Amino acid sequence: MARFLFVGVGHQERALTGLITYSPIGEAGSWKNSLRKTKTKEQLIGSSKKTNLLNAFHSRKINHLPAAFRGNKADAAGPTAGMQDEDETGHTIPILSLFEIIEKMQENNRRKSKQSYGAMYSSIIGGITVDPTLMVIPLDDHMVHRGHGVFDTALIIDGHLYELDSHLDRLLRSALMAKIAPPFDRSYLRSILIQTVAASQCKQGSLRYWLTAGPGDFFLSSSGCPNSAFYAVVIENALSFHTEGVKVVTSSVPMKPPQFATMKNVNYLPNVLSKMEAEEKGAYAAIWFDDEGFVAEGPNMNVAFINKDKELLMPSFEKILSGCTAKRMLDLASTLVEQGVISDIRIGNITAEEGKAAEEMMLIGSGVQVTPVIMWDEQPIGNGKCGPITHTLLNMLLEDMKAGPSCIRVAVPY
Repeated sequence: MARFLFVGVGHQERALTGLITYSPIGEAGSWKNSLRKTKTKEQLIGSSKKTNLLNAFHSRKINHLPAAFRGNKADAAGPTAGMQDEDETGHTIPILSLFEIIEKMQENNRRKSKQSYGAMYSSIIGGITVDPTLMVIPLDDHMVHRGHGVFDTALIIDGHLYELDSHLDRLLRSALMAKIAPPFDRSYLRSILIQTVAASQCKQGSLRYWLTAGPGDFFLSSSGCPNSAFYAVVIENALSFHTEGVKVVTSSVPMKPPQFATMKNVNYLPNVLSKMEAEEKGAYAAIWFDDEGFVAEGPNMNVAFINKDKELLMPSFEKILSGCTAKRMLDLASTLVEQGVISDIRIGNITAEEGKAAEEMMLIGSGVQVTPVIMWDEQPIGNGKCGPITHTLLNMLLEDMKAGPSCIRVAVPY
């Protein structure tokens, strides 16, 4: 049995502090690693009045901690808690206790979030939490201050993880390219992901996860980091669609070179600036071209076309990210060739002229599924409406997400 420390704070019926024991997915004998042994419930909760008050605060049975827990130097937070003297500008920056920090973090979580986070796993603490307040990572993790990390994602559809194995394999390929040795073997990483979703009780949403060089210091090299780290978070949200089509523009932001574009790493500033450029121009996404002038990809999605000969065209994956959803769509599209709906599937170089002259254009990815593009750089694509083949491919992908084979859809044991 795999034992995960499960910290539940502020989630009503799931507000528990203690051990939750999950049955592992697959054979236990295949696990070469195990999480650190966790303390018993009695050890976690303790018997002191202070600890009981803290647990009551965490479970929201009380809204505020007593003053002794929030600012008392001797009783709550050690010798540094309290207020500093004013500096020459007249500004006073408080030194906060642990409990004040937790309280402020909870206040911030109540104010901000447009998304709901159901659960998070961290190898740093060796377990799962369902309290967004505790979903944090160390500042000295080299992913944070050096960008030394890779990530991937998987959709949660009707209580199933869609294409989990394809995405996990890509994560491990990215980690190899980034010289990050995972803290656990593949089987254990997979179990962590499945059990994190189970803990969240989320049936519709997405699972995002990271492999990082880990915490250790603020140097450039990660050679001083004792261990790599693994994080996962469940984001609760429904699929969104743009069935009427979207507009795209050509990006002026240089795309990443192939060494980094083919690796799903956390260095996403070019992607962010490209997306912002599109939004500033009233478009949904910006399209990149590679160093030879051929169509490449969008900021976080692949792109494909239907030309006048009814060929499905997609850029080669040699210089861009190998999209799991795009590859799955290509598999599904092969049946359309057999049915005569499309004449062929061609993966290769696509010029801007070919792309803009296409009858249909689409964006493909786990976040956009198959989204029709109706205008590129103010030039209509085809008749300026969602094309019939794009619509068919979207329906095929959605059906696969909801009723595809078990090798594609992994059931979550809630």
